[in-house]
Amino acid sequence: MASSRERTFTGTRAAIAVREWPHDQPRYIAVLVHGYGEHIGRYEYVADTLVRHGAAVYGLDHVGHGKSEGDRALVVDFEDVVTDVHAVEEQARADHPRVPVVLIGHSMGGMIAARYAQRYGDGLAALVLSGPVIGEWEVIPALLALDEVPEIPIDPATLSRDPAIGLAYAEDPLVWHGPFKRPTLEAFATTIASISKGGSLGSLPTLWIHGEDDQLVPLTSSRTGIETIRGDDLTERIYPDARHEVFNETNRDEVLTDVTTFIDRVLGH
Repeated sequence: MASSRERTFTGTRAAIAVREWPHDQPRYIAVLVHGYGEHIGRYEYVADTLVRHGAAVYGLDHVGHGKSEGDRALVVDFEDVVTDVHAVEEQARADHPRVPVVLIGHSMGGMIAARYAQRYGDGLAALVLSGPVIGEWEVIPALLALDEVPEIPIDPATLSRDPAIGLAYAEDPLVWHGPFKRPTLEAFATTIASISKGGSLGSLPTLWIHGEDDQLVPLTSSRTGIETIRGDDLTERIYPDARHEVFNETNRDEVLTDVTTFIDRVLGH
């Protein structure tokens, strides 16, 4: 696996941990945006693939996640998280001036990346959305309607057809295994609505990838969001029988080849 190094910076609400997988002469910068309850350390395989493809890779643990500070899995405003991601992009640009930037977000990270593109898309060369929480995610209003949010942890079996992925997730001490917190659910609802109202992605080349058997973020729900914000250059890849984490699926090499082929097309080589 590619070597990595860590640093911290003062985020909008807490100290934020950042991991960098360096490349001496990158063709592009890849900024990875992880999902709910997890952390950027679960993206080693993705980062290694992208480094070998010519990228300098950066990713942060969101506030309340992984090695970053903050109450666990508590996000009160995703606009602040978008701002934190932008700070990482600015650091990457300082490290590698005039190198194009590709933003890659999974699940909640796909929601963050979509909102990011609406705010900062002029600076991006391309956007990749993996199983993004956009559109109509019915579980959020359903949970918010309850007097108490039930303790329903994510079922590791819904992540991948590879049982080793679920086992590693269940045993990972940096993963949040508790219930959703009401302020986080409220922030999800607010951000999904903001994305729906935030306008088209315009000419930004966008790749949407999704598992057909995604039970956590159903394909049909995300499609509604994609159709709302899609711009002039959308590529879609839906993987039969794949579950939620397509980067950790049994066909992950196929998925990552689709990502790198898309990036090559955008970069013109």
